[in-house]
Amino acid sequence: MLRITVAETATEQEWSLERRLVGPRVGELRRCRKKTHRTDKNRKCIVDLNDVTFLGTKGERLSRTMSKQGVQFIASGISIKDLLQERWER
Repeated sequence: MLRITVAETATEQEWSLERRLVGPRVGELRRCRKKTHRTDKNRKCIVDLNDVTFLGTKGERLSRTMSKQGVQFIASGISIKDLLQERWER
């Protein structure tokens, strides 16, 4: 299961993810983002992955796509942080 919490201020939108970002949960995140994300260029979008315990291949791809769209990621867990940096450098 994946838990998604969205907090908004005038200057940013922060998405906090919990648990596993894998399989059908990736589609759930994609749909949720399309539904609630605003395209205000002056507003930062931040995704907090600190409580994600596993990131599957589809989750990696979506994260890379979101990063290319300007989304900033917070990941303090060594495995998730290293995985994202390794994949995005390709």
